[in-house]
Amino acid sequence: MSIISVIVKPLAYVSLPVFALHTLAKASPAARYYVRLALYLSTLGVCSAWGVVCAMGLSLVGRRLDVFWVVARSFYALASRAIDIRLVLEGEEHLQTRPAVLVGNHQSMLDILYLGRIFPLHASIIAKKELQWSPLLGQFMTLSGVVWVDRGNNAKAVRSLTAAGETMRSKNMSLWLFPEGTRSMREHHDLLPFKKGAFHIAIQAGVPVVPVVCENYWRLYRKDVFESGTLKVRVLPPVSTEGLTAADVPALAERVHAQMVAALREISVPVTSPNEPKPQHIPSEKQSEPPADPISVQAASALPVEPEPAQPAPETESEMFSRSESRASTQTSEEAISSPALSSRRFGSEYGTETEEDDGMVLVGRPTQ
Repeated sequence: MSIISVIVKPLAYVSLPVFALHTLAKASPAARYYVRLALYLSTLGVCSAWGVVCAMGLSLVGRRLDVFWVVARSFYALASRAIDIRLVLEGEEHLQTRPAVLVGNHQSMLDILYLGRIFPLHASIIAKKELQWSPLLGQFMTLSGVVWVDRGNNAKAVRSLTAAGETMRSKNMSLWLFPEGTRSMREHHDLLPFKKGAFHIAIQAGVPVVPVVCENYWRLYRKDVFESGTLKVRVLPPVSTEGLTAADVPALAERVHAQMVAALREISVPVTSPNEPKPQHIPSEKQSEPPADPISVQAASALPVEPEPAQPAPETESEMFSRSESRASTQTSEEAISSPALSSRRFGSEYGTETEEDDGMVLVGRPTQ
């Protein structure tokens, strides 16, 4: 058998299934959706296994906190080609800020793709304890220094938040969180109200918040739709927490929320649907609108408030789909705990009650090297 035969035959066995998949993907949108979804999930599984190898190797040379960077870049290199979605990154220089709390918008499980493109060196994530037992993924994350949060144990959760801030300072590392708390996929360009745990951690640790915004990719990925294309990701300048206290958490969350909404609308493709309602900005969780007149808070609280008549806008099909996906999560979520004085309250994770696509972006515990 010639050398050419040895090389060509294995390539033929591989290329034929790939060619068949691409041909099937071109046949119909439905086939394209399932083929690309299978490719995406398969790539995620392969990189989880690769992550176990990287974690063991990098731990031996004292670079355990760089495991996520290596695996993230590997995942983006493979997945972006498999599903034919590329990312254009703006403001990459802001990712050099360290230590910092990085916060990003959470649309769906496809967010892992943009995390693969932007995840910085010497950084970790916060993850729910349930993911610890996921095949490959759980082992990879454990070996990579992620710390798990036990959302059913309030005392342990509070200690985890405190330990996170201490670890960031001592190890000069950054942490990634999704402050919306659950997926916010929708056709119009807006964000859910922010949970406040990420901002409590940033203020407690005295580190800046670095907002990261991926454009709305409803046009490329949603239920029964998975197309190719290019997406923009913008890293905003760091927001300082110097001199802030726990009392400033709501204002900080509102400020970052407003900046991210503005960036999202700027980089996203304009919505052209005539039935699409005008997006409304919701600054932060449980925030009410300030009074229009410049009067003091005490005077305003003494005034009688007349409730406005409810005028619900008709829901579009896209809104019904988004609402049905996140209803279970948003009903049970609570605010993150800002001080030991609140430890008697039931602990709600940064991300409410996660769904199957909340891919481990809730920090817990203390990363180790």
